[in-house]
Amino acid sequence: MAVKIVTDSTADLPSELARELDITVVPLNVHFGEETFLDGVDLDADQFFERLVSSSQLPTTSQPSPGVFLEIYRELTQAGHQVVSIHISDKLSGTLNSARQALEQLGDAPVELIDSLQVSMGLGLAVTAVAKVVKQGASYEEALQAARTVTGEVQVFALLDTLEYMQKGGRIGRVRAIIGGLLRVRPIVTVKDGVAHSDATARSRALGIRHMLGVAERRAPLKQVAVCYSTSSEEADELEEKVRPFVSDGNVVRARFGPVLGTYLGPGAVGIAVQSEKTE
Repeated sequence: MAVKIVTDSTADLPSELARELDITVVPLNVHFGEETFLDGVDLDADQFFERLVSSSQLPTTSQPSPGVFLEIYRELTQAGHQVVSIHISDKLSGTLNSARQALEQLGDAPVELIDSLQVSMGLGLAVTAVAKVVKQGASYEEALQAARTVTGEVQVFALLDTLEYMQKGGRIGRVRAIIGGLLRVRPIVTVKDGVAHSDATARSRALGIRHMLGVAERRAPLKQVAVCYSTSSEEADELEEKVRPFVSDGNVVRARFGPVLGTYLGPGAVGIAVQSEKTE
């Protein structure tokens, strides 16, 4: 019997990291008109952003069906495993609701659902933290405790070129589309208490990156850090090198905003996710 970790594709986990830590990733759906793609399976980030920019129709997204979760949970539990299933904020997606419906059909099974209250690598860092504990031999109860603790230690921030995609996608939450004339500033958004918020605005992308570095520095030393981007790899390179000194082990996870998050963040987004013992 082993403890198995399940998450969803909004975690934006690099595939090699998911394989290394034996994390099962359930893909969400991305819809371009009548076409449906599995996030990260049928459509990778490069293909998605090329299509996003060229298409006149904004894509939509949807959660996995309960049947997808049921199949995964049944396979893992019938093999004798216990499951910790950690997912995107319940306030941002119906993904956890699908997982709940699957559990209702499964009955009394060793599967625990955890709301990360985060998304992208905010969720991804929570998942990897628990997976690392499991890899070190943690029991099911210890893994569950680690999952409940880490949700208060992680947070993601993203510098956007525009709020256009988030606004059109209906995920703007407490972020306001008009903040001091957004034609002249760059919004920085975050997820706090499971909801999208405006964290700050910057007069330039350089100042936006400096703001995110300030977030990392205030929370240092950091247990884990991830740098994410949609299409701006050069800025991600810069952010990665500058944030490295704040990480206890010097390791920075490099990730792409995938198709689901990219639908709302748009091209040109760059971000940072942190895990710290400090919370704000």
